[in-house]
Amino acid sequence: MSQSDVSPSDPEPGRIARRDTGDDQNRWSRWLPGLLTLRRYQIAWLRNDIVAGLVLTTMLVPVGIAYAVASGVPGIYGLYATIIPLLAYALFGPSRILVLGPDSSLAAVILAVVLPLSGGDPHRAVALAGMMAIVSGAVCILAGIARLGFITELLSKPIRYGYMNGIALTVLISQLPKLFGFSIETDGPLRNLWAIATAVMEGKTNWTTFVIGALTLAVILLLKRYKRLPTILIAVVAATVAVGVLDLGTSAGVKVLGSLPQGLPAFAIPWITTADFVPVLIGGVAVALVSFADTSVLSRVYAARTRTYVDPNQEMVGLGIVNLAAGFFQGFPISSSSSRTPVAEAAGSKTQLTGIVGALAVAVLLLVAPDLLQHLPNSALAAVVIASAIGLIEITDLRRIYRIQRWEFWLSIVCTVGVAVFGAIEGIGLAIVVAVIEFLWDGWRPYSTVLGRAKGVQGYHDIKRYPDASLIPGLVLFRWDAPLFFANAELFHERVLDAVAASPTPVRWLVIAAEPVTSVDVTSADMLAELDETLNAAGIELCLAEMKDPVKDKLKRFGLFERFGQDAFFPTLGVAVKRYLALHAVDWVDPEDQGR
Repeated sequence: MSQSDVSPSDPEPGRIARRDTGDDQNRWSRWLPGLLTLRRYQIAWLRNDIVAGLVLTTMLVPVGIAYAVASGVPGIYGLYATIIPLLAYALFGPSRILVLGPDSSLAAVILAVVLPLSGGDPHRAVALAGMMAIVSGAVCILAGIARLGFITELLSKPIRYGYMNGIALTVLISQLPKLFGFSIETDGPLRNLWAIATAVMEGKTNWTTFVIGALTLAVILLLKRYKRLPTILIAVVAATVAVGVLDLGTSAGVKVLGSLPQGLPAFAIPWITTADFVPVLIGGVAVALVSFADTSVLSRVYAARTRTYVDPNQEMVGLGIVNLAAGFFQGFPISSSSSRTPVAEAAGSKTQLTGIVGALAVAVLLLVAPDLLQHLPNSALAAVVIASAIGLIEITDLRRIYRIQRWEFWLSIVCTVGVAVFGAIEGIGLAIVVAVIEFLWDGWRPYSTVLGRAKGVQGYHDIKRYPDASLIPGLVLFRWDAPLFFANAELFHERVLDAVAASPTPVRWLVIAAEPVTSVDVTSADMLAELDETLNAAGIELCLAEMKDPVKDKLKRFGLFERFGQDAFFPTLGVAVKRYLALHAVDWVDPEDQGR
């Protein structure tokens, strides 16, 4: 590999880059990673970044306009939400190749807030969307500073799939009226679908508009396999030329974009009313969660591909600053793009200079040729968004999940239905609730078992898996596969006593195999004290084996360590068994010793 082919943060062969712990990283470059890239920039990368930026521009313009319309704001604001954010991310973003801008995954969330509150007023819609971007940016920055970059990991893969599938379905349905050339009163995804079907049956379809949109969609999907082709640009340019040459806007009533305002986005504070505050706040938080989930996943993918390290907390701060910039410069909430980032990579992008070139090219378009896209049909923009929504849908991996764990598959379906029935914002709330329930369920009703000695297998194993395992008379080895906390303390107590009652011989010792127990809270500590009293009253000694030191430290703070005594704790199950056998004469032969 030549020096010119090496990315600015590529590690040595055979190594994976981690945090830069030098003075730069500990000072300004931690928060301004773009300046660090600039200091290390090599002139050999310049040609690649410029070419990649120009190629990227061919997608930035049509996609930005399409997603703006899908979000309920005029198309020009999609370009405003592209220019300033790309420049901001080049300075504050930690990933050297990520492309940010308007995204289909956010369109349904933005539209759900903007549409009912704006009342059809485009200026009010822009203000509402801009304030959502500011809320989203503030949430991301505060979360990044608080080092909460891990929070998106709380949503499991099936739940993320379900939510994104629901978003994709919502976005797709919202674009169908534009594809057919009519408008409807929006009232939720499923009701919208019924209204669309009714309008088609009543003959409201503009078939010229539909043919243009359908052909645009077909071109995008058919050429999608050719990664190096500017597929969206080809389809959109063809539709625009056809409408302009044939004058279909006038003769056939095809709705078109029209002339774009000349000039660049200006600083503006998006004022909203107090009545709008709560829905905008909720929508902004929802956008922050979705956008960071998308960005963190995409960032990790490209970090692994280039063998570089990206700090998730800095990624959150960078995303927050970018959304603040969008909100204050007449834009709306943005995220990373899983369609434009691969375009930049395939075109040879080396650094975020690619995004800067793309932003400047879009700015030049607005200054020099704002009428270039005046004949762009709305149905072609709808086709761009629909194609992107189709790309969001995950089916293949859900089939795999259905085969290996069906309850998680149905969790995913519940999230999809929730978004489709209740809407994007309510859907993400449902996804979070389901994620919390899923997390608590694993700890609330964990697996537990009695262990025995199986012949030919070292160690002590689950007697449910090894029914022929030998049990030591008078000794119960009990394993609990979860932390001990308030929600499962009572269940632990019950299962321990059940294990004692099920013993074929009178019990003298109960040993808890505590390696899986990673934490103990006050409620469970009090339960252990009560359990100890119950067992002592029955002449049974409670012991613990393989307990981790941090958990043991908690028992010391709770006073349980002194209560049980040092002799009740054993480093391994084997040591505990040997101690029991040394103190009690039992008729038992270790299966491991048989045949020796």
